[in-house]
Amino acid sequence: MTQSDRRSHTRVNVDLPVDIHQGGSRWRQRLIDLSLSGLATDQPLTWDAQYNEPFTLVIHLEDDKELELHAYLQHVEAERLGFAVQHVDRENIEPLCDLLGRFMDLATLDEELAQLT
Repeated sequence: MTQSDRRSHTRVNVDLPVDIHQGGSRWRQRLIDLSLSGLATDQPLTWDAQYNEPFTLVIHLEDDKELELHAYLQHVEAERLGFAVQHVDRENIEPLCDLLGRFMDLATLDEELAQLT
């Protein structure tokens, strides 16, 4: 399932565990959706993060693999946290594309990847 809206990248609905890290704090949450440029998670019951500081999000994939993204919080609404991905390093771009490729048309994914370069 995909949803397209005013965003420049296609968002796909993905339900996976994700750890949100900031400083010494960690929140274990669920991923709601994902794109090349952002993601949304559910909101922790106790949320005391620094909104203007970066976050590291670790998405737990199958076979004990992980996908690590660096992001900033963009919005908090309706028990959802919306993050803008600021950086995807070389070792995480392939797992990100593999995950997105399971849920969206590969030609669209290739077009969106080309926009990033």
